[in-house]
Amino acid sequence: MPNEAVALAPAARSLTPFSDERPLNISLSNVRKAFPITARRAYLNNASISPVSEPVLQAVDHFLHDVRDNGRNNYPDWCRYADTAIKARIGRLIGAEASEIAFVKNTTEGLVNVANGLDWRDGDNLLLPDIEYPSNVYCWMQLARRGVEIKWVKTHDGRVDLADIEAAIDARTRLVSISAVQFSNGFRQDLAPLSELCVSRGVLLNVDAIQWVGSLALDLSQIHVDFLSFGGHKWLLAPIGTGIFYCNSKSLDLLTPPSVGYHSVDRGEAHMDYILDFRPNAGRFEEALVNFPGIWGLDAAVRMHLAVGPRAAEAHILDLTDYAAERVSGRGWTVKSPREGKERSGLLSFGREGIDTEMAATRLCSEGVDLAVRAGVLRISPSIYNNRTDIDRLVDTLPS
Repeated sequence: MPNEAVALAPAARSLTPFSDERPLNISLSNVRKAFPITARRAYLNNASISPVSEPVLQAVDHFLHDVRDNGRNNYPDWCRYADTAIKARIGRLIGAEASEIAFVKNTTEGLVNVANGLDWRDGDNLLLPDIEYPSNVYCWMQLARRGVEIKWVKTHDGRVDLADIEAAIDARTRLVSISAVQFSNGFRQDLAPLSELCVSRGVLLNVDAIQWVGSLALDLSQIHVDFLSFGGHKWLLAPIGTGIFYCNSKSLDLLTPPSVGYHSVDRGEAHMDYILDFRPNAGRFEEALVNFPGIWGLDAAVRMHLAVGPRAAEAHILDLTDYAAERVSGRGWTVKSPREGKERSGLLSFGREGIDTEMAATRLCSEGVDLAVRAGVLRISPSIYNNRTDIDRLVDTLPS
Protein backbone atom coordinates (compact mmCIF):
# COMPACT_ATOMS: atom_id res chain seq x y z
CA MET A 1 0.00 0.00 0.00
CA PRO A 2 1.24 3.54 -0.70
CA ASN A 3 2.63 5.39 2.29
CA GLU A 4 -0.15 7.69 3.50
CA ALA A 5 2.34 10.46 4.24
CA VAL A 6 3.16 10.80 0.55
CA ALA A 7 -0.27 10.15 -0.96
CA LEU A 8 -1.11 12.70 -3.61
CA ALA A 9 -4.52 11.81 -4.98
CA PRO A 10 -7.54 12.51 -2.77
CA ALA A 11 -9.61 9.52 -1.77
CA ALA A 12 -12.72 10.66 -3.64
CA ARG A 13 -12.65 11.87 -7.23
CA SER A 14 -14.75 14.79 -8.35
CA LEU A 15 -15.56 16.18 -11.78
CA THR A 16 -12.40 18.30 -11.63
CA PRO A 17 -10.08 16.19 -9.47
CA PHE A 18 -6.87 17.93 -10.38
CA SER A 19 -7.38 21.08 -8.32
CA ASP A 20 -6.10 19.46 -5.12
CA GLU A 21 -2.94 21.38 -4.29
CA ARG A 22 -2.43 20.44 -0.67
CA PRO A 23 1.30 20.47 0.19
CA LEU A 24 2.95 17.08 0.14
CA ASN A 25 4.14 15.90 3.52
CA ILE A 26 7.60 15.20 2.13
CA SER A 27 11.10 16.20 3.16
CA LEU A 28 14.58 14.75 2.83
CA SER A 29 13.94 12.73 5.97
CA ASN A 30 11.01 10.77 4.54
CA VAL A 31 11.17 11.07 0.74
CA ARG A 32 12.83 7.65 0.52
CA LYS A 33 9.57 6.04 1.62
CA ALA A 34 7.90 7.33 -1.54
CA PHE A 35 10.13 5.12 -3.71
CA PRO A 36 9.35 1.40 -3.33
CA ILE A 37 12.45 0.45 -5.30
CA THR A 38 14.60 1.41 -2.30
CA ALA A 39 13.37 -1.67 -0.42
CA ARG A 40 15.01 -3.92 -3.02
CA ARG A 41 17.77 -2.08 -4.82
CA ALA A 42 20.44 0.57 -4.49
CA TYR A 43 19.35 2.47 -7.58
CA LEU A 44 22.13 4.89 -8.54
CA ASN A 45 21.29 5.50 -12.19
CA ASN A 46 19.06 8.56 -12.04
CA ALA A 47 21.09 10.28 -14.76
CA SER A 48 19.67 7.67 -17.15
CA ILE A 49 16.07 6.80 -16.25
CA SER A 50 14.83 7.25 -12.72
CA PRO A 51 12.21 5.18 -10.92
CA VAL A 52 8.96 7.00 -10.21
CA SER A 53 7.51 7.57 -6.77
CA GLU A 54 4.12 6.67 -5.38
CA PRO A 55 2.86 10.27 -5.70
CA VAL A 56 3.83 10.35 -9.39
CA LEU A 57 2.16 7.01 -10.03
CA GLN A 58 -0.97 8.17 -8.20
CA ALA A 59 -1.12 11.43 -10.17
CA VAL A 60 -0.97 9.65 -13.53
CA ASP A 61 -3.57 7.14 -12.37
CA HIS A 62 -5.73 9.97 -11.06
CA PHE A 63 -5.76 11.72 -14.42
CA LEU A 64 -6.53 8.55 -16.35
CA HIS A 65 -9.44 7.80 -14.02
CA ASP A 66 -10.81 11.24 -14.86
CA VAL A 67 -10.60 10.42 -18.58
CA ARG A 68 -12.23 7.06 -17.95
CA ASP A 69 -15.09 8.60 -16.00
CA ASN A 70 -15.58 11.86 -17.93
CA GLY A 71 -14.03 11.51 -21.38
CA ARG A 72 -13.37 14.95 -22.88
CA ASN A 73 -15.66 16.84 -20.50
CA ASN A 74 -12.81 18.26 -18.41
CA TYR A 75 -10.53 19.04 -21.35
CA PRO A 76 -10.80 22.86 -20.99
CA ASP A 77 -9.92 22.49 -17.31
CA TRP A 78 -6.92 20.30 -18.11
CA CYS A 79 -5.58 22.98 -20.44
CA ARG A 80 -6.14 25.82 -17.99
CA TYR A 81 -4.66 23.91 -15.08
CA ALA A 82 -1.58 22.83 -17.03
CA ASP A 83 -1.00 26.32 -18.43
CA THR A 84 -1.42 28.08 -15.10
CA ALA A 85 -0.88 26.01 -11.96
CA ILE A 86 1.53 23.39 -13.30
CA LYS A 87 3.65 25.78 -15.33
CA ALA A 88 3.75 28.17 -12.38
CA ARG A 89 5.16 25.42 -10.16
CA ILE A 90 7.75 24.50 -12.77
CA GLY A 91 8.62 28.19 -12.95
CA ARG A 92 9.16 28.24 -9.19
CA LEU A 93 11.53 25.31 -9.51
CA ILE A 94 13.75 26.91 -12.17
CA GLY A 95 13.19 30.64 -11.62
CA ALA A 96 11.05 31.32 -14.68
CA GLU A 97 7.63 32.69 -15.57
CA ALA A 98 4.83 30.31 -16.54
CA SER A 99 4.61 32.11 -19.88
CA GLU A 100 8.21 31.06 -20.66
CA ILE A 101 7.50 27.34 -20.35
CA ALA A 102 6.33 24.85 -22.96
CA PHE A 103 5.64 21.17 -22.48
CA VAL A 104 7.70 18.89 -24.72
CA LYS A 105 8.25 15.14 -24.78
CA ASN A 106 12.00 15.24 -24.10
CA THR A 107 15.13 17.39 -24.15
CA THR A 108 15.73 16.73 -27.83
CA GLU A 109 12.43 18.32 -28.82
CA GLY A 110 13.45 21.51 -27.04
CA LEU A 111 16.86 21.53 -28.72
CA VAL A 112 15.24 20.98 -32.12
CA ASN A 113 12.92 23.94 -31.48
CA VAL A 114 16.02 26.12 -31.38
CA ALA A 115 17.99 24.42 -34.14
CA ASN A 116 15.12 24.52 -36.62
CA GLY A 117 13.46 27.67 -35.32
CA LEU A 118 16.25 30.22 -35.68
CA ASP A 119 16.61 32.24 -38.86
CA TRP A 120 20.01 30.91 -39.86
CA ARG A 121 22.00 32.43 -42.71
CA ASP A 122 24.60 30.80 -44.90
CA GLY A 123 27.96 31.23 -43.16
CA ASP A 124 26.60 31.42 -39.61
CA ASN A 125 28.24 29.25 -36.97
CA LEU A 126 27.55 27.91 -33.51
CA LEU A 127 29.82 26.61 -30.76
CA LEU A 128 29.64 23.10 -29.29
CA PRO A 129 31.95 21.44 -26.75
CA ASP A 130 33.46 18.23 -28.10
CA ILE A 131 32.01 16.01 -25.34
CA GLU A 132 28.31 16.75 -25.75
CA TYR A 133 25.57 14.13 -25.58
CA PRO A 134 24.37 13.21 -29.12
CA SER A 135 21.04 15.00 -28.67
CA ASN A 136 22.97 18.26 -28.49
CA VAL A 137 24.97 17.42 -31.60
CA TYR A 138 22.85 15.87 -34.35
CA CYS A 139 20.23 18.62 -34.40
CA TRP A 140 23.02 21.07 -35.22
CA MET A 141 24.85 18.83 -37.69
CA GLN A 142 21.80 18.74 -39.94
CA LEU A 143 22.07 22.52 -40.33
CA ALA A 144 25.04 22.01 -42.64
CA ARG A 145 22.54 21.86 -45.50
CA ARG A 146 21.72 25.49 -44.68
CA GLY A 147 25.35 26.53 -44.65
CA VAL A 148 25.69 26.60 -40.85
CA GLU A 149 29.06 25.56 -39.41
CA ILE A 150 29.73 23.86 -36.07
CA LYS A 151 32.84 25.18 -34.35
CA TRP A 152 33.97 22.55 -31.86
CA VAL A 153 35.32 23.76 -28.53
CA LYS A 154 38.08 21.41 -27.45
CA THR A 155 37.80 20.25 -23.85
CA HIS A 156 40.65 19.50 -21.46
CA ASP A 157 40.36 16.64 -18.97
CA GLY A 158 36.61 16.66 -19.54
CA ARG A 159 36.28 20.35 -18.70
CA VAL A 160 34.85 23.13 -20.85
CA ASP A 161 36.99 26.24 -20.36
CA LEU A 162 35.24 29.59 -20.68
CA ALA A 163 38.38 31.08 -22.24
CA ASP A 164 38.20 28.53 -25.06
CA ILE A 165 34.58 29.45 -25.74
CA GLU A 166 35.47 33.13 -25.80
CA ALA A 167 38.36 32.52 -28.19
CA ALA A 168 36.12 30.59 -30.59
CA ILE A 169 33.46 33.30 -30.92
CA ASP A 170 33.73 35.31 -34.12
CA ALA A 171 31.58 37.77 -36.06
CA ARG A 172 29.40 34.98 -37.51
CA THR A 173 28.76 33.13 -34.24
CA ARG A 174 25.03 33.09 -33.54
CA LEU A 175 24.77 30.68 -30.64
CA VAL A 176 26.54 28.63 -27.98
CA SER A 177 24.81 25.33 -27.18
CA ILE A 178 26.09 23.51 -24.13
CA SER A 179 25.16 20.98 -21.47
CA ALA A 180 24.86 22.47 -18.01
CA VAL A 181 26.30 19.19 -16.70
CA GLN A 182 28.23 16.84 -18.97
CA PHE A 183 26.71 13.37 -19.10
CA SER A 184 29.96 11.40 -19.24
CA ASN A 185 31.88 12.78 -16.28
CA GLY A 186 29.54 15.18 -14.46
CA PHE A 187 31.47 18.38 -15.17
CA ARG A 188 29.26 21.30 -14.15
CA GLN A 189 29.42 24.42 -16.28
CA ASP A 190 29.42 27.71 -14.40
CA LEU A 191 26.50 29.26 -16.25
CA ALA A 192 26.74 32.79 -14.84
CA PRO A 193 30.04 33.86 -16.47
CA LEU A 194 29.10 31.99 -19.65
CA SER A 195 25.84 33.94 -19.76
CA GLU A 196 27.70 37.22 -19.24
CA LEU A 197 30.09 36.36 -22.06
CA CYS A 198 27.29 35.53 -24.48
CA VAL A 199 25.37 38.70 -23.65
CA SER A 200 28.48 40.86 -24.06
CA ARG A 201 29.25 39.33 -27.46
CA GLY A 202 25.66 39.31 -28.72
CA VAL A 203 25.54 35.52 -28.92
CA LEU A 204 22.52 33.41 -27.98
CA LEU A 205 22.87 30.83 -25.20
CA ASN A 206 21.10 27.48 -25.45
CA VAL A 207 21.39 25.04 -22.53
CA ASP A 208 20.74 21.31 -22.28
CA ALA A 209 19.82 21.08 -18.59
CA ILE A 210 18.63 17.50 -18.27
CA GLN A 211 21.57 16.55 -16.02
CA TRP A 212 21.04 19.66 -13.87
CA VAL A 213 17.36 20.18 -13.07
CA GLY A 214 16.34 18.01 -10.14
CA SER A 215 19.88 17.55 -8.86
CA LEU A 216 21.19 21.13 -8.65
CA ALA A 217 19.38 24.35 -7.82
CA LEU A 218 18.67 26.63 -10.78
CA ASP A 219 17.41 30.22 -10.82
CA LEU A 220 16.99 31.56 -14.33
CA SER A 221 15.85 34.90 -12.95
CA GLN A 222 19.46 35.54 -11.92
CA ILE A 223 21.18 34.72 -15.22
CA HIS A 224 20.30 35.31 -18.86
CA VAL A 225 19.71 32.11 -20.79
CA ASP A 226 17.86 32.36 -24.08
CA PHE A 227 16.70 28.75 -24.36
CA LEU A 228 16.88 25.77 -22.01
CA SER A 229 15.52 22.24 -22.27
CA PHE A 230 15.26 19.24 -19.98
CA GLY A 231 13.41 15.95 -19.86
CA GLY A 232 11.56 14.76 -16.79
CA HIS A 233 12.67 11.14 -16.70
CA LYS A 234 16.07 11.62 -15.06
CA TRP A 235 16.80 13.72 -11.97
CA LEU A 236 13.33 15.24 -11.93
CA LEU A 237 11.92 11.75 -11.18
CA ALA A 238 8.99 12.25 -13.56
CA PRO A 239 7.48 9.95 -16.20
CA ILE A 240 9.18 9.12 -19.48
CA GLY A 241 7.85 11.27 -22.31
CA THR A 242 7.71 14.51 -20.32
CA GLY A 243 9.96 17.52 -20.67
CA ILE A 244 10.20 21.29 -20.58
CA PHE A 245 11.35 23.85 -23.12
CA TYR A 246 12.15 27.22 -21.56
CA CYS A 247 12.14 30.19 -23.92
CA ASN A 248 13.17 33.48 -22.38
CA SER A 249 10.40 36.01 -23.03
CA LYS A 250 12.99 38.39 -24.51
CA SER A 251 14.00 35.73 -27.03
CA LEU A 252 10.55 34.40 -27.93
CA ASP A 253 10.26 36.17 -31.27
CA LEU A 254 13.70 34.96 -32.38
CA LEU A 255 12.24 31.50 -33.00
CA THR A 256 9.65 30.38 -35.51
CA PRO A 257 8.00 27.21 -34.18
CA PRO A 258 9.34 24.40 -36.39
CA SER A 259 6.23 22.30 -35.80
CA VAL A 260 2.92 24.15 -36.09
CA GLY A 261 -0.55 22.90 -35.30
CA TYR A 262 -3.90 23.77 -33.77
CA HIS A 263 -2.43 24.41 -30.31
CA SER A 264 0.25 26.75 -31.65
CA VAL A 265 -2.43 29.41 -32.01
CA ASP A 266 -5.09 30.66 -29.64
CA ARG A 267 -8.34 30.34 -31.59
CA GLY A 268 -10.49 28.62 -28.97
CA GLU A 269 -13.24 26.63 -30.69
CA ALA A 270 -12.99 28.64 -33.93
CA HIS A 271 -11.67 25.64 -35.81
CA MET A 272 -12.07 27.11 -39.30
CA ASP A 273 -10.80 30.64 -38.73
CA TYR A 274 -7.42 29.66 -40.18
CA ILE A 275 -5.58 32.68 -38.80
CA LEU A 276 -1.96 31.89 -38.01
CA ASP A 277 -1.35 34.13 -35.02
CA PHE A 278 0.94 32.33 -32.62
CA ARG A 279 0.16 32.19 -28.93
CA PRO A 280 1.91 35.13 -27.20
CA ASN A 281 4.06 32.87 -25.04
CA ALA A 282 6.11 29.67 -25.11
CA GLY A 283 2.88 27.71 -25.50
CA ARG A 284 3.23 28.32 -29.25
CA PHE A 285 5.70 25.41 -29.25
CA GLU A 286 2.96 22.99 -28.13
CA GLU A 287 1.55 22.23 -31.55
CA ALA A 288 -1.08 19.69 -30.47
CA LEU A 289 -2.43 17.81 -27.47
CA VAL A 290 0.26 17.46 -24.84
CA ASN A 291 0.91 14.35 -22.77
CA PHE A 292 -1.58 15.19 -20.03
CA PRO A 293 -1.16 11.95 -18.02
CA GLY A 294 2.61 12.38 -18.04
CA ILE A 295 2.30 16.07 -17.19
CA TRP A 296 0.18 15.23 -14.15
CA GLY A 297 2.99 12.91 -13.09
CA LEU A 298 5.55 15.62 -13.87
CA ASP A 299 3.60 18.01 -11.66
CA ALA A 300 3.68 15.54 -8.78
CA ALA A 301 7.43 15.20 -9.20
CA VAL A 302 7.89 18.97 -9.27
CA ARG A 303 5.77 19.34 -6.15
CA MET A 304 7.99 16.78 -4.45
CA HIS A 305 11.14 18.69 -5.38
CA LEU A 306 9.63 21.94 -4.16
CA ALA A 307 8.67 20.27 -0.88
CA VAL A 308 12.21 18.99 -0.37
CA GLY A 309 13.73 22.27 -1.55
CA PRO A 310 16.13 22.56 -4.52
CA ARG A 311 19.05 23.75 -2.39
CA ALA A 312 18.51 21.03 0.21
CA ALA A 313 18.35 18.48 -2.60
CA GLU A 314 21.60 19.78 -4.11
CA ALA A 315 23.40 19.66 -0.76
CA HIS A 316 22.19 16.11 -0.14
CA ILE A 317 23.17 14.85 -3.59
CA LEU A 318 26.61 16.48 -3.47
CA ASP A 319 27.17 14.99 -0.03
CA LEU A 320 26.42 11.54 -1.45
CA THR A 321 28.82 11.97 -4.36
CA ASP A 322 31.52 13.29 -2.00
CA TYR A 323 31.01 10.26 0.23
CA ALA A 324 31.07 7.93 -2.76
CA ALA A 325 34.27 9.52 -4.11
CA GLU A 326 35.97 8.99 -0.75
CA ARG A 327 34.80 5.39 -0.44
CA VAL A 328 35.57 4.19 -3.97
CA SER A 329 39.00 5.83 -3.79
CA GLY A 330 39.62 3.88 -0.62
CA ARG A 331 38.92 0.69 -2.55
CA GLY A 332 41.54 1.49 -5.19
CA TRP A 333 39.28 3.04 -7.83
CA THR A 334 40.21 6.31 -9.56
CA VAL A 335 37.61 9.08 -9.61
CA LYS A 336 37.31 10.61 -13.08
CA SER A 337 34.78 13.35 -12.33
CA PRO A 338 35.82 16.91 -11.44
CA ARG A 339 35.59 17.36 -7.67
CA GLU A 340 36.55 21.01 -7.32
CA GLY A 341 34.02 23.55 -6.03
CA LYS A 342 31.52 24.60 -8.68
CA GLU A 343 32.62 21.84 -11.07
CA ARG A 344 30.97 19.12 -8.96
CA SER A 345 27.59 17.70 -9.81
CA GLY A 346 25.41 14.73 -8.95
CA LEU A 347 27.28 12.45 -11.36
CA LEU A 348 30.38 10.57 -10.27
CA SER A 349 32.49 8.52 -12.68
CA PHE A 350 35.28 6.18 -11.61
CA GLY A 351 37.37 3.39 -13.07
CA ARG A 352 40.15 0.98 -12.25
CA GLU A 353 43.02 -0.39 -14.29
CA GLY A 354 42.46 -4.00 -15.28
CA ILE A 355 38.74 -4.02 -14.45
CA ASP A 356 36.20 -4.68 -17.23
CA THR A 357 33.60 -2.04 -16.36
CA GLU A 358 30.85 -3.64 -18.46
CA MET A 359 31.28 -6.91 -16.59
CA ALA A 360 31.48 -5.03 -13.29
CA ALA A 361 28.22 -3.20 -14.03
CA THR A 362 26.49 -6.47 -14.93
CA ARG A 363 27.65 -8.04 -11.69
CA LEU A 364 26.57 -5.05 -9.65
CA CYS A 365 23.13 -5.13 -11.27
CA SER A 366 22.74 -8.81 -10.38
CA GLU A 367 23.57 -7.86 -6.78
CA GLY A 368 20.90 -5.15 -6.70
CA VAL A 369 23.09 -2.12 -7.43
CA ASP A 370 22.19 -0.08 -10.52
CA LEU A 371 24.56 2.31 -12.30
CA ALA A 372 25.79 3.09 -15.82
CA VAL A 373 28.92 2.70 -17.90
CA ARG A 374 29.95 5.82 -19.78
CA ALA A 375 33.21 6.43 -21.66
CA GLY A 376 34.61 3.17 -20.32
CA VAL A 377 34.11 3.94 -16.62
CA LEU A 378 31.38 3.38 -14.06
CA ARG A 379 29.00 6.28 -13.41
CA ILE A 380 26.66 6.73 -10.46
CA SER A 381 23.98 9.39 -10.04
CA PRO A 382 22.29 9.38 -6.62
CA SER A 383 19.10 11.37 -6.12
CA ILE A 384 17.09 12.81 -3.25
CA TYR A 385 15.73 9.40 -2.19
CA ASN A 386 19.18 7.76 -1.97
CA ASN A 387 21.28 7.65 1.17
CA ARG A 388 24.73 6.57 2.34
CA THR A 389 23.51 3.01 2.79
CA ASP A 390 23.11 2.82 -0.99
CA ILE A 391 26.69 4.03 -1.43
CA ASP A 392 27.95 1.48 1.09
CA ARG A 393 26.12 -1.28 -0.76
CA LEU A 394 27.76 -0.16 -4.00
CA VAL A 395 31.26 -0.08 -2.52
CA ASP A 396 30.85 -3.42 -0.77
CA THR A 397 29.87 -4.99 -4.10
CA LEU A 398 32.62 -3.42 -6.24
CA PRO A 399 35.24 -5.85 -7.57
CA SER A 400 38.64 -5.44 -5.96
